[in-house]
Amino acid sequence: MNAEKQTAVIPTEFAGLRLDQTLARMFPEYSRSRLKEWLLAGAITVQGGPKRPRDSVSGGETVTLQPQAEVSVRAKPEPIDLEIVHEDDDLLVVNKPAGLVVHPGAGNPNGTLMNGLLHRVPTLEEIPRAGIIHRLDKDTSGLLLVAKSLTAHTALVRLLADREIARHYLAVCNGVLTGGGTVREPIARHPVDRKRMSVQQNGKPAVTHFIVKERFAAFTCVNVKLETGRTHQIRVHFAHRRHALVGDQVYGGRLALPKGASDELIQVLRHFKRQALHATRLAFEHPASGERVDLEVAPPKDFRVLIETMRRDAVSE
Repeated sequence: MNAEKQTAVIPTEFAGLRLDQTLARMFPEYSRSRLKEWLLAGAITVQGGPKRPRDSVSGGETVTLQPQAEVSVRAKPEPIDLEIVHEDDDLLVVNKPAGLVVHPGAGNPNGTLMNGLLHRVPTLEEIPRAGIIHRLDKDTSGLLLVAKSLTAHTALVRLLADREIARHYLAVCNGVLTGGGTVREPIARHPVDRKRMSVQQNGKPAVTHFIVKERFAAFTCVNVKLETGRTHQIRVHFAHRRHALVGDQVYGGRLALPKGASDELIQVLRHFKRQALHATRLAFEHPASGERVDLEVAPPKDFRVLIETMRRDAVSE
């Protein structure tokens, strides 16, 4: 379903600008690339006729814009139980469980978060990536932000690019950290294993901030805040510092049981088959109201059991 047609007059102060630059200023609720696509497709006209993106404007012309639905999602809607922690006309935030894949792909054609979102909000098929603003790895639990309209999607993507969406995580890593800090190491696709990422000097800039929340006998629970959002960023950065996340099957190597660990802790560690990472808090400015949205969810049971067992083990030392 297309949005309502919009008509506006180009301000005289825009005289001499390219049309694509003018449209970006007149309709900031849509991305420049999307406006260009609509212009080329004839969904945007000037004085009732077509124009090219590079054409200059004089000021005073009438622009008509008919927003187009973008059926870019081919996933099939499926009734998947989702825990929604916030929802309004513009967006929703879901608490994703560990084990749920976010997007369909090779080996996961269905049963994903996207399939469930399309069943809950069918109009998401008109929004790029079904409105999903950022991603979480399959075995990472926690908060995920979804836009419900093109306008909200554009605004939230810009906030994310401008690093104005605060994403906080809880993680448990191997080893005892002496204090917090910041990891500034570029990340790129691993040169040999293409399913993994790695720290490489020719990679994209990646910045991870962390502070110690609680220390145990051989592990540390940390609060992590992402400044950038590279694939597997937290997992790669902690592994690079030789403090891989507990349970990480990709970056953690073989399970190394600490000396003197209790039988209870050993059993929990052996059965914890995912990275100990939970997206616990999400904070951002609402794209429509401008009000601050600040949401927080506790980690799931397996994560809590891991922490509680480590705590008991540390006391018994």
